[in-house]
Amino acid sequence: MSKIVSKLALTASVLLAMAFTFSCSGDDGGGEEKYSYCIKDGFCHEGTYTLEGCSSLGGMPSNNCPNGGGGGSSSSGGGQNPSSSSVGGSSSSIGGGQGSSSSSSGGGQTPSSSSVSVVHGTPVTYEGETYPTVVIGTQTWFAKNLNYAVEGSKCYDNDPANCTEYGRLYDWSTAMGLPSSCNEDSCSSQIQSPHRGICPSGWHIPSFAEWDTLSNYVQSNSGCSDCDAMLLKSTSGWYDNNGTDTYGFSALPGGLGFSDGSFNVVGDYGLWWSADEYNSSIAYGREMSYFDYAYWNYGSKSLLFSVRCVQD
Repeated sequence: MSKIVSKLALTASVLLAMAFTFSCSGDDGGGEEKYSYCIKDGFCHEGTYTLEGCSSLGGMPSNNCPNGGGGGSSSSGGGQNPSSSSVGGSSSSIGGGQGSSSSSSGGGQTPSSSSVSVVHGTPVTYEGETYPTVVIGTQTWFAKNLNYAVEGSKCYDNDPANCTEYGRLYDWSTAMGLPSSCNEDSCSSQIQSPHRGICPSGWHIPSFAEWDTLSNYVQSNSGCSDCDAMLLKSTSGWYDNNGTDTYGFSALPGGLGFSDGSFNVVGDYGLWWSADEYNSSIAYGREMSYFDYAYWNYGSKSLLFSVRCVQD
């Protein structure tokens, strides 16, 4: 427990630099989805929170507590400060923000993977690089991150060796193959279904629903809950808590980049874009870290995340 809490506290300090921003309209949340926790300063504060209400307090709303319990004072309506200290106005998903199909650390069950066989698809050669593919349920995924050197993409720390290991990092509009203005303005009318983006022909940027389909299948097929990241993460390359890579997805912690040219959290976090917007300046991203489950991140579109392609 102390290890998880200390990790959460470290994450909270990273959030200031990561600048994951949210709309703080002061709305009372009428009609908005409500959450059971506001995660702030490494603690899960129970209550009823909206996204805006929790994030305006410097926290991240979640329906599950990553460390398995509370620790902060309860508050209702998302309007009370769950802590006297402040993390600032920035926040990221720690343990899931919305619709995460997996949500609490440990899962409470040991996954049964003895009957799982990795099913490899046909490798894909794209822009001079060959990508292994893997069949997981009804979906076929790239088994490594995209490393397509489109304008605007970067290697972590601007080191080509990191592109070789982790693939390249892209802001949302670049990943989607949309005008750069889409990082600040809603471009929902330009999003196709499926949306190819910078993936090769016959492949596309996974949607919110497709990421959840992956997690749901892995957990259901393995007879466990909250274990998708553990089963999807690579067996090496993570600073803390390597995965089992049971399904051959081989998720690696490629970290993220910022519009000012800086980088952070390689080795600790893997973040991948989805094709879905949250609002004009924020899009959904799938995130894996030292926890055993994958969760949703509401990322500023200007951040640089990894990209995985899924077959049409």
